[in-house]
Amino acid sequence: MKNLSIIEEFVLLGLSSDPDIQTVLFVLFLGIYLLTLMGNLMMILVIRSDSHLHTPMYFFLGHLSFLDMCYSSVTVPKMLQNFLSQKKTISVWGCITQSFFFILSGGAEGCLLSAMAYDRYAAICHPLLYTVVMNRPVCTAMVSAAWMTGFLNSLVNNHCIQSLKFCGPNIISHFSCELPSLFPLSCSDPMANTILLAGSTAFLGLVTLLLILFSYSKIMFAILSISSSGGRGKAFSTCSSHLTVVLLFYGTALFRYISPPSGSVLERVVSIQYGVITSLINPLIYSLKNQEVKAALQRTLRQQMYVSG
Repeated sequence: MKNLSIIEEFVLLGLSSDPDIQTVLFVLFLGIYLLTLMGNLMMILVIRSDSHLHTPMYFFLGHLSFLDMCYSSVTVPKMLQNFLSQKKTISVWGCITQSFFFILSGGAEGCLLSAMAYDRYAAICHPLLYTVVMNRPVCTAMVSAAWMTGFLNSLVNNHCIQSLKFCGPNIISHFSCELPSLFPLSCSDPMANTILLAGSTAFLGLVTLLLILFSYSKIMFAILSISSSGGRGKAFSTCSSHLTVVLLFYGTALFRYISPPSGSVLERVVSIQYGVITSLINPLIYSLKNQEVKAALQRTLRQQMYVSG
């Protein structure tokens, strides 16, 4: 990290410089963050406590909820602090650490979403082989591979930033430290780092997205063979909501990490979508709309009331 010692801290401009607007944004994002933590934590507790949900699908959903809590916690607490602070700075080490865990969480989430799509494909299109194909060791290996892929992708990109020299300016036109925002501040040529980040993001993003689209296309064809119109409608509604969340996550993340940084308001709005909003709506779309989860939640609440009574 000797090359990064020229500048000791960066200044995060955030979403607004107006104190009144910052107060409103603090309340808004604090509410979003607390709802994200409560929704995902509730999902984890319900899945762990109810034996009816000890299946591959909910095994993945539990890990997705934990990952979403981590993903949101990488950037939102620092953003909330800056809303109330006059000095909106972050150390160079803190900035690179935040970037490391942000890319790790994002890469792991993309891989986990593709694993979940494959799980639904196996369950719907090959129900007789489902318990054989998606056994516990396979599910554990898929989740471990998702975390490891995110870790390696983040490690490579954040390690290579050590070759850059930052000697000013130190103002980041964003509310968090992301590598696309750091590259324009480098005094040395960041072209190799930019190509590496765009290439690794495009490769990882497109491979996992294609796996998701393949799985859901097979699921759609299987749904079309359902004789009941009500069953088809319910299945299409579920799949369309899942795909909407996936496409919003992938579309905004790929746009942010592949396109040249501009420091525009659009970039910050896009980052809020994949870095904050996705973690909030995932438990709603994937789990809380699920009848099995609702039934498990009711059983858990009744059990807690019985124990406390």
